[in-house]
Amino acid sequence: MLHRTARRPQFFYTTAPLPCPYLAGRTERKIVTELTGPEAEPLHDRLSRAGFRRSHNIAYSPVCPGCNACVPIRIDAARFTPDRTQRRVARANADLSGETVPARATAEQFALFQRYQRARHQDGDMAAMGFYDYRAMVEDTPITTGLIEFRDAGGRLYAACLTDWLSDGLSAVYSFYDPGEEKRSLGTHAVMWLVQRAVQLELPYVYLGYWVPQSRKMAYKARYQPSEILVGGQWRRLNAEALTP
Repeated sequence: MLHRTARRPQFFYTTAPLPCPYLAGRTERKIVTELTGPEAEPLHDRLSRAGFRRSHNIAYSPVCPGCNACVPIRIDAARFTPDRTQRRVARANADLSGETVPARATAEQFALFQRYQRARHQDGDMAAMGFYDYRAMVEDTPITTGLIEFRDAGGRLYAACLTDWLSDGLSAVYSFYDPGEEKRSLGTHAVMWLVQRAVQLELPYVYLGYWVPQSRKMAYKARYQPSEILVGGQWRRLNAEALTP
């Protein structure tokens, strides 16, 4: 007799309204589901292609009433062509090397994370995170996750990028870097490193989360070309005319 293994039903929940972190005066709501057990990895793959993001063991997507400002975006890695500014960033960081390390929190990383938060996001919730909160952000993952550390020849840590491995790409979960090295544009450097790594692994995409054209701190994601955005359930090429300076 053939026995079938019952699959655990997947439940989705809608969060309570909160102030939008990107656009003043708007309200944010999310649909969320838990990532757990042997189905976590394939479920995360499917949800990522549907525009979801991961935080800890939760996958989420915005479902804000009357607003569709958050647009899922991913870079076409094999066809990516750096612009003049991005080529300058590559030259400025030629002395740094990126290394993938296990998703394990360290005091060195946390010190850099704190400096970044206090300089760039002092009024945000993450600025108040302690080490155990940071460790949970890094280590509470049910899927294949790592940290990319960027160091110079002397071993100094300049930046780090928490990254998920998907079947069709790399997903940049969260990046932080030395705020005193603004001229290096380390956030841009981290994204371009992920693109190069995706090409090496023969993975087609780098997922950047949500592009929010009206938000100054989220509009930059469209500068990596060519990119695709999720519109009406379909991934479509982002036209250059849609870019925000």
